[in-house]
Amino acid sequence: MKVAIMGYGTIGSGVAKVLDTNKDIIKERIGESLDIKYILDLRDFPGDPHEECFVKDYMEIANDKEVQIVVETMGGVEPAFTFVKAMLEAGKSVTTSNKALVADKGAELMQIADANNTNFVFEAAVGGGIPIIRTITACLTGDVIEEIDAICNGTTNYMLTNMEQFGSDYDEILAEAQALGYAEKDPTADVEGHDSCRKIAILTSLIAGKNVDFNDIPTEGISKISSTDFKYAKAMGKSIKLIARSVKSGDTYSCRVAPYLVTPEQMLYHVSGVMNAVAVKGNMLGESMYYGAGAGALPTASAVVGDMVFLARNVERPVKIGWSDEKLELANPAEQSFKYFVRTSALQSDIENEFGKVEYAGLDLDNEVGFVTEEMTEAEFNERQAALGGIISVIRFF
Repeated sequence: MKVAIMGYGTIGSGVAKVLDTNKDIIKERIGESLDIKYILDLRDFPGDPHEECFVKDYMEIANDKEVQIVVETMGGVEPAFTFVKAMLEAGKSVTTSNKALVADKGAELMQIADANNTNFVFEAAVGGGIPIIRTITACLTGDVIEEIDAICNGTTNYMLTNMEQFGSDYDEILAEAQALGYAEKDPTADVEGHDSCRKIAILTSLIAGKNVDFNDIPTEGISKISSTDFKYAKAMGKSIKLIARSVKSGDTYSCRVAPYLVTPEQMLYHVSGVMNAVAVKGNMLGESMYYGAGAGALPTASAVVGDMVFLARNVERPVKIGWSDEKLELANPAEQSFKYFVRTSALQSDIENEFGKVEYAGLDLDNEVGFVTEEMTEAEFNERQAALGGIISVIRFF
């Protein structure tokens, strides 16, 4: 079966390596080999094992009826959307690792795939090598998913882990992560939570069956987390993790991406370094967690090739995923309830006047106080913190 790869960067070249290395077992599992016929990239790769496969015009792939499966690993929404749309309209199945594309255009591309009797799948778009998409869309289709809590960005998890273990400050550990290749030169998408936001939007769309606009999800990153926050967390017997959450709320879901204080009794507390994990709660299954490498060339490429095998087994047989283009109106984030950890320069008398009963954190620092509120809605908390003033940082309890 002839296949094509669009984009020959870290992931695309990883896909080629997996296909080459595991070609015999793949052939055994699907009854025929997956042979790379085209690789789309504007660059030249002299000496590459697939040097003869490179093309610069995506329509060469679209117009070749022999190609049945196309991989998109270019990143970004455009021109990836235009290219993938052309492949689906030409009757080819597509798999992508591109979460920006899936979060923005996933529902539309699935409609196009359905209209052309083909498939659009995206296992590697969330969680890298963790098989979470097919777990939700196939293995847990008998459950109502009540909650998803995910550590789904390896860059931020690595940074937070090292801030906790070594007392590093944010700027120091960001520079280290960039030097090691864990963080991009422009780390905004990771450190401000945008990457995690797109991923929880995709997962929520899948479990709700309707389209979630990632712009509707309140999102905070880790750029305001300091080594002092971790000192407080340690004193309270907790850790700080960037978590993307989606919790069933009536007929819809309540979503948020933010740093949370977690306890050792909670599964996500133990996910450290660049690893990712997705905790899922079903109304029948109960709690389960899926853990593994959330990024990297070969873990992500492994998920892409898994999709290719799935597509090869389902040629000309569209598989319904159940993600419609109808927009899901998310629950009002102001009505979400949490306990909050607050650092402030305000006086204790003012704190108690605004928040009533609080629990003070066990650190004696100059010019600031740390305290924990009782559980209250986001709207109520925002009103009280505005009245108090002097806020240094706020972290919700998980």
